[in-house]
Amino acid sequence: MDSGIAGPPAGGAAATAAAPGVLAILGASGDLTKRLLLPALYNLACDGLLPDDFAVVGMARKDLTSDAFRAQQREEIRRFHTRRSFDTDAWDWLEARLHYTAGEFADPAAYTRLRDLITTVGRGTAAADNTLLYLAISPEFFATVNEALDAAGFTRLPGRRRIIVEKPFGKDLASATALNQSLLAHWREEEIYRIDHYLGKETVQNLFAFRLANPLFAPLWNAAAIDHVQISATETVGVEGRGQYYDKTGVVRDMLQNHLLQMLAYVCMEPPASLDPDAVRDAKARLLEAVRIPTAAAVREECIRGQYGPGRKPDGTPAPGYREEPSVAPDSATETYAALTLHVDNDRWRGMPVHLRSGKSLWKRGTEIVVQFKPGSGPLATAGNLLVFHIQPHQGVEIRLLAKRPGPAFQLQAAGMRFDYADTFEASRGTGYEVLLWSALNGDPTLFSRTDFVEAGWRIMQPVLDTWKATPPTEFPNYPAGSWGPQAASALLAHSGRRWHEFLPREVLAKNPLFAAAPPVLLNTLVLALEPWAVPAGTAVVRAGDHDHRLFVVCHGRLEAVAPDGTVLGTLGDGDCFGEMALLLDQPRSATVRALTPCDLLVLDGPDYGRILADFPAAEEEFRRLAAQRR
Repeated sequence: MDSGIAGPPAGGAAATAAAPGVLAILGASGDLTKRLLLPALYNLACDGLLPDDFAVVGMARKDLTSDAFRAQQREEIRRFHTRRSFDTDAWDWLEARLHYTAGEFADPAAYTRLRDLITTVGRGTAAADNTLLYLAISPEFFATVNEALDAAGFTRLPGRRRIIVEKPFGKDLASATALNQSLLAHWREEEIYRIDHYLGKETVQNLFAFRLANPLFAPLWNAAAIDHVQISATETVGVEGRGQYYDKTGVVRDMLQNHLLQMLAYVCMEPPASLDPDAVRDAKARLLEAVRIPTAAAVREECIRGQYGPGRKPDGTPAPGYREEPSVAPDSATETYAALTLHVDNDRWRGMPVHLRSGKSLWKRGTEIVVQFKPGSGPLATAGNLLVFHIQPHQGVEIRLLAKRPGPAFQLQAAGMRFDYADTFEASRGTGYEVLLWSALNGDPTLFSRTDFVEAGWRIMQPVLDTWKATPPTEFPNYPAGSWGPQAASALLAHSGRRWHEFLPREVLAKNPLFAAAPPVLLNTLVLALEPWAVPAGTAVVRAGDHDHRLFVVCHGRLEAVAPDGTVLGTLGDGDCFGEMALLLDQPRSATVRALTPCDLLVLDGPDYGRILADFPAAEEEFRRLAAQRR
């Protein structure tokens, strides 16, 4: 850590303005600058967290003057700012501090002009002693730009200097190691800030706070009390115009190797001895070093991959398959979904699996970390409690437990205790880069990745990539757009008696005609009671004549209802519901319902169904009306 620069505020101390400095952005005319970096700096300016002695110097190939660059960013900030309202004074303050010089990355003279401009804007101010060089460029230019920066004297600038490197940091272990060697040939480790924007999210940082500031769970934070951990990052969008990049990358490189392993480290690392950046980063690195490196056999047994085919978006409109996306090879073997089981071989976690999954073009957008505790013992032994960290889009922490229902009978019901950021803190939505830029100006590397952490992450993921490359998939595409993902992902956990936790947003449930008019309290009750079930094609979900006391909601897929004589009575699809008639009338199933395609269902057990109807008589009337229509 650079001497003389303050770290993050400790305990209850409020944040103060960052240290004076000059932020030079190489690649300043690109999307990253206008969509994320300038909006983040604008947010810091609005909150009074940038010093008076501060400047931004942009460099890119586009031929612009400083005035033209300011005008361009003035237009873009109106589109991409994240505040509830636009603060003209704060933007004017920041805009006056924007400067620009044009230059090709391979032109030595461009770096001389950049250095001279940085010197000019910082002259006579405290900003002159603190220079940040942000590489907002394609990784293929990293080595070239670093050599040119060194040749132009940037590594010998007076005062403090740091270089900020965006992901992806390498495409495999070999390239990441080579990139680290290239950086370390010109910069000291403490001058290199490898950025992962996930670490700028408040809820990811809250993992750290939760672990260290709340001793309630400390005695339970081990494999003796926790059955397993799930870390999921799902997206509803496909590659949508990024096919050229994504087809060379895939979800393991894009998400698991960096974002998900960062979250794994925060959840499972040993509590550091202090909040010193080196102590925190040592703890994270030791955790990744303890993760068992998968063998080829382990990859085949505990890692599955998928690629989306044609399907439907959440709004019901058609969605193309991955191989139909622009700039994607028609026979592409790139994975757009991956689910992995990892093992941490240390005293705290030995024997407890960690399940990671991420994918594109799925049924909902969400990033969640689930800590599944083991079942209890005794007369009220039930399934274990859940501790859930909701990272995005809804930010919060939730504990799922059982409570006694009101009334004379001793009945248990699922309940939730939830802390939501939006309900607790009056804060404007950020880009995720605010705290990272603030920390970089202050010379605090806590939230940035060190060489050992990056390379440890690649050592974990490299056998997965190598094994998959050696055995090209034959079943791609293997999940339709808009679904929960490949059926093999459910089987990955099912063989050990576990299942993925699918967190159903209330808004999704409200789209179903059966629940459209339901009050919020009923929707909350249903969200806690519904269980996910991934069903392979050909499965008989219910059979005629069975006394099956369950109600089913079809999230994705097609099923057919067949009479006992074999007559097809009709088909069911996304958003449909079946089973309420047998429950309401307490009669055997009148038809067999069979999955025509892989289906994602939500299941409500009979006892929960009866309890909910007793609590919400209006819902029973609606169910009976729909049942009468169906009859």
